[in-house]
Amino acid sequence: MYDPQMVQPFRDELTSIGVKELLTSEDVDTAIKASGTTLVFVNSVCGCAAGSARPGLRLSMMSEVKPDNVVTVFAGMEREATERAREYFKPYQPSSPQIALMKDGQLVHMIQRHDIEGQQADAVAKSLSDAYTKHCG
Repeated sequence: MYDPQMVQPFRDELTSIGVKELLTSEDVDTAIKASGTTLVFVNSVCGCAAGSARPGLRLSMMSEVKPDNVVTVFAGMEREATERAREYFKPYQPSSPQIALMKDGQLVHMIQRHDIEGQQADAVAKSLSDAYTKHCG
């Protein structure tokens, strides 16, 4: 587990734009099983989370079409919640960061770490916005 004080700014970056933190496996089940669309952001301390994934999510939230719910779990912090979220992401392997778009409890779009590494935030935002248009509209 990381130092909670160290990761707080990474948490705040998401909660400040209205992303809800999921701290337990029960929170995850409730969020993912909700009707409509839910984006699940697996937060991380890595550089690609800071440089591209979190800023890309923030930019994507300016899209006209957005998911009904946007939630996050933090890899390396809330282990049970993160593991539960990743159960819904199968057959994808765990990665950090990782961004899943769920629709009525089913995975419809996945962005893995390898899709984020080396990308600018606007490219991540475009991938997310395109997925919103396809699945949330």
